[in-house]
Amino acid sequence: MRAASADRCRAAGLCAAGALGFLLFDSIASAQTPAPSPTVTTQSASNFSYETKDGQQTVTITNVTFQAIDPYLPGRKDTKRLVLRTATRTTEVIDEIGIQGSVTVEAWPLGTDLSQKPRYGVTLEAAGAKAMNQSILVFERGLEEVQWWSVYDLEKGQHLFDTYVPVVEFSISREFDTPRFAGFETPPDDAADKRLTEPHVVGVLTYASAERVIREALLTCDDPKRADNFRSYADANRELALVEGPVPPAKGRAQPEPTRTLKITFSQSYPSPPNPVTAVIPIGKDDLDLTNAKLPACMHAAAWKR
Repeated sequence: MRAASADRCRAAGLCAAGALGFLLFDSIASAQTPAPSPTVTTQSASNFSYETKDGQQTVTITNVTFQAIDPYLPGRKDTKRLVLRTATRTTEVIDEIGIQGSVTVEAWPLGTDLSQKPRYGVTLEAAGAKAMNQSILVFERGLEEVQWWSVYDLEKGQHLFDTYVPVVEFSISREFDTPRFAGFETPPDDAADKRLTEPHVVGVLTYASAERVIREALLTCDDPKRADNFRSYADANRELALVEGPVPPAKGRAQPEPTRTLKITFSQSYPSPPNPVTAVIPIGKDDLDLTNAKLPACMHAAAWKR
């Protein structure tokens, strides 16, 4: 049984809000960027508010944080340190499920007067945001019962993917740190992309670098009832994990690499027995190897693009 209709509408509404809330400003060409100021200072207020009205207790918190960060993009030589300003505002009614939240992340080149227009700004309905591995911005979108995240490029502020499981981070090289990220999107019944409302759809697996989506795979199931169960927010759980095999013996001077696979586990929620079902998709040549995927009998995986 799927989550309540209101939850599905909320999730879809947040997706739309995320798309509309994304504000991207043109980057200033490095050749035109003025020399860093010798001194840059700024202040932003954080606030706490507690109110009782008509028997309801409401807490509103606004926090503003700053962070100086060097985007980690291996192979890129032209990255510049950024200053991030993250403004988070949440409103919670005590003893009620869910909160209202908004997060704005703005970025400036280090040394820029922060009163100037930022390189980019992203505003989403969210409970928080953080930089992962100095490579991506991860926004926590789960304001009610359904937990999900939106992932953005740290350097340019461009949307990469959404995921309904925590982002999985790993390197595809043991010799050189080459970060990759994966997520799994479980679309609501009223998803904005109508292709994802087809009854056989299970979800979308995303494999990405810090700068772009490398591959998306659409998982489907022949049995619409099982597909509905795999997608359920209320009756099913999903986990995504990286599994590494043993390191093969070295041959010559090349550094051997273990096999790497992404494993998605679907299980039933309590009080039903878990009855876990797994889908395993190998990673090969910096891509998802869909040809050698090991899937449940009813399930299929195919390359997919938005």
